[in-house]
Amino acid sequence: MEAAVFIKGLIIGFIICAPMGPIGLFCVRKTLVDGRLAGFAAVLGASTVDALYCAIAGLGVAFISNFLTNEQNVIRLAGGLVLIIVGAKIFFAKPVEKPPADRGNGIFGDFLSAALLMFTNPLAIIVFSAAFTALGVHGWKGDYALTAALVLGVFAGSALWAPILVTVVSLFRVQFNGTQLLLANRISGAIISGFGLAVWVVTLLR
Repeated sequence: MEAAVFIKGLIIGFIICAPMGPIGLFCVRKTLVDGRLAGFAAVLGASTVDALYCAIAGLGVAFISNFLTNEQNVIRLAGGLVLIIVGAKIFFAKPVEKPPADRGNGIFGDFLSAALLMFTNPLAIIVFSAAFTALGVHGWKGDYALTAALVLGVFAGSALWAPILVTVVSLFRVQFNGTQLLLANRISGAIISGFGLAVWVVTLLR
C-alpha cells in the first residue's frame, strides 16, 4: 500500500511541482548563468519546500486553511516583496562566462534562495491537502507510513525536474557569451521583480 501511495505522490509531485513561474525562471537562470550545480541545487531547494508543505498538509486541513484564508494578504505581500528583492539582485548581478561548475561555493546559498522563493507560495498546502483527501490518506495521526510515503513521493517527483531542467538548459549554456548571459540576468531579474510587483498591485487593489 505504501508503495502505491509513494508512486501516486511521485506523479503528483512531478505534475504539480513542475518548476514554473518565478521559481522556474529562477532555476533556469541559475543553470544558465551560474552552472549546472547551481541549477540542480535550486531545483532541490524548491523540491524540499514542496515536501515540507506536503508534510504540513498531513497535520490537518482545517487549521491551516483558516490561517491561510485569514492571512492571505500578508502572505501575498511578503511573497511579492521577496520576489522584488530577488529579481533586483539578479538584474544587477554580473555573470562570469565560465560558471563555477566544479566548486561547491555558493551551492548551499542557491538551495536556500530557491527554498525561500517557494516559501512565498504556501497555498500549495491546500493542493496537497486535496491530494491527501483524494488518496484516502488521513494525515500523520491517521497513518504515519502512508503519510510519509506520500511526502517522499512528492519530493521525489518534484526532484525529478532537477536533472531534466539542468540537462535541457545546459544544452544552451555553452552557446552564450558574457553579453548574452548579462542579458539573461536583466530579463529574468525584471520578470521575477515584475511578478512581485504584480502580486502587490493585485493584493492592494482587492
